Order: sequence, then structure tokens, then C-alpha cells
Amino acid sequence: MSAPRRLLEGVRVLDCTNVLSGPFATLHLALLGAEVIKIENPVDGDLARKLGCVPGLNEKLMGTSFLAQNANKKSLTLNLKESEAKAIFRKLAETADVVVENFRPGVMDRLGVGYAALKEINPRLVFCAISGFGATGPDASKPAYDQIIQGLSGVMAVNGDERLNPLRCGFPVCDTVGGLNAAFAIMAALYDRERTGEGQFIDVALLDAIMPLMGWVAANLLIGGQEPELLGNDNFTAAPSGTFVTRDGYINIAANKQEQWEAVADALGVPELKADPRFQKRDARKKNRKALTPLLEAKLRERDTTEWVETLNAKGVPSGAILSLGAALEQPQVVHRGTLATVEAKGVGTLRLFNLTARFEKTPGKVESPPPRLGDHTAEILGGIGYTPERIAELREKGIV
Repeated sequence: MSAPRRLLEGVRVLDCTNVLSGPFATLHLALLGAEVIKIENPVDGDLARKLGCVPGLNEKLMGTSFLAQNANKKSLTLNLKESEAKAIFRKLAETADVVVENFRPGVMDRLGVGYAALKEINPRLVFCAISGFGATGPDASKPAYDQIIQGLSGVMAVNGDERLNPLRCGFPVCDTVGGLNAAFAIMAALYDRERTGEGQFIDVALLDAIMPLMGWVAANLLIGGQEPELLGNDNFTAAPSGTFVTRDGYINIAANKQEQWEAVADALGVPELKADPRFQKRDARKKNRKALTPLLEAKLRERDTTEWVETLNAKGVPSGAILSLGAALEQPQVVHRGTLATVEAKGVGTLRLFNLTARFEKTPGKVESPPPRLGDHTAEILGGIGYTPERIAELREKGIV
């Protein structure tokens, strides 16, 4: 049986990105079969190589933060401040389909390898620039990390409750969403190139990318004039919908439809609440959620979370336990879906990394090779564009690669 096709096989990506937003974008291209070549400085490479909770791996320049985002990629070291390195990069760009970078706006141009220069030698090139605020505008030159964008976007303002606000999301949501936005845009540009034969410049801002994810909350303000409510673990769209206390912990219940609310009342043995004018209709329940929650929790505390999950799901009410990260990663559904892959990394050991989570029938994408050691593929890539072993050794001696 022949191996399945790889969706982006034959697509070459020059990945000039660091840390998270850019590497997360190019990871998805790599999982889909593109040849992603990380362009890293020869001294210590991507900053993420030194970030993580295992000091020994950080010292090896294989930190957990790097390992998480760089499977299926190759590593080429280039000191782009040197003219010979720039010449190598331009030669590679002639063979490339995509360039991705996440420096501050203007850095690649100052190095002489920005889009304006590269499109002259490769008009089919798709060039994606990822930055905190975008390539233009009053804040374009400002530095930005995920937490800065969380604060400026309104994300921190809508999280938490009256006791804890502002509150950041527990993972770098702006960086990861920015990376996904970039990957989506690159795929769209490649599709357009198939029809027009021309590449183009893509400008992705983390600030732009995160704000549409608050669409419902923003719509209430923009259209309805309603400021966001600080509801903590409650869902503003319905009640009862949120997190509730059980005998042994907590449960999430999302009774977003009228029939689901009625099923909750019946399952908990409080059918009289269905006729209570405070709770009879959706908007009334939302207004009186602080009165409703303790009435429901008095019943929920009588049984364990697992029992309630089974009971409520059987009645068509979405509900679930609140798992630790470790338990979440090992739950049977995640194992069944193959969300995690296992791969061996030389000098590091066995790694469990996330696979592509979209399931393609004909062109599946998955982890096939471990994140590269710094410069692992320098000789291979340079040899592919005509450099001899002797010339490569000379470039190494001079610190070019």
C-alpha cells in the first residue's frame, strides 16, 4: 500500500521565526508536509531553545518550549548580519515558496532580505511577517510579547470575576492564535498563487488576530452597548451554564437551551424551579444566576462529579469533569484521536508532541521527525544549492554558518 500524499509536499518554507507565534505557524506547515527550514543564528539559535522547565535541555539548546513547536523541521544556521550569509539566504529564496518572519517591522528590510528585495528574484514568493502590532500604524515599532497583547486587546479585562481581574489566560493565547492566523493566511496565499502565479506579502498582527475571538463579547458592546460582565467560570450566554460544586469537586454544565435547563431541574430533583418566575425563562435565569446556583449546588453536592456527568449527558445536557492537564492529555478520547505523537530525539529521548489536529482523509499530517538540533541540516541544505563540503567548512570557520 502506497504512503498517503502529503498536502504540502514540494513546498519549501524559509522559517526566520523565533519563540512561539512564528514557529507555531510554520509547525502547521511542517505537519502538512512542507519542507520547513529554520534559519537560526549560529551561536544559540531560536531563543526558545533555552526556554523550558528542564535546565539540562536548555543547556543543550533543546528546551521544552522549542521542542513543542518545531517537529518535522530542518535547521540551517546563518548569520544574516554577514554579506555571505545574505547571499546564501537570497539563493535559498530563489528556491522557496514561503518566507515567514516575526521580527519587528523593518528588520528584514534592513538586513537586505525583506519582501521588496526577495520578490525581485522570486515573484512567486509568499512572504508572511508576524509582529505584535503589524507593519504600519502608530504602534508598529513597539516591542510586544503575548502578555502585552493580552492586556492591550481586552482579553485580560474580560477574564476573571470581581475578586480577580484583570486576569491573563493561562497560556500564550495571543501568540498561538497569531500563529494559526498566519498559517491560515499562508495557505490562502498559496491557493491564490495557484490561480495567478504570483506571490504576495502578508502582514499579521497579534493584536488583530486575537480580538475577533472575542466576537460575541465584543458584539454585545459594539451592537448592544453592554459592557462585559465579570462572571468568572459562568457563561454569559445562559444559566445554568458554568462551573458548579459537587460532592468530590467540580462539574461544568452548559444548559444553553430551555429543554436542557428543564432536564437539569428534573435530574437534580428540583422540578419546582422550572415554574419559579426567577428561573422560568432564559433572560430571567441569567439575571438571577446568583440565586439559582446555590439551589442547584445544594443538590449537586449530594453526588460525585462522575455520577452527575453520566446522568446529565444521558439527558442531553452537555456536562463534563474539570480535568488536570495531565488527566486531560491521557483521557481516552484524546488517545483515540491520536492527538499526541511519540518520536525519538537524539540526545533528548522519547518526546510526546502534538500531532496535526485536523484529520485529512487523503492527505493526513503528523509528526514524522523530531525537532532539529541547532544546525543539523546546514550541510544538507547548502549542498543542495551547490556548496561543496570544503566551502561549507570555510563558512563555518568564518562564523557565517
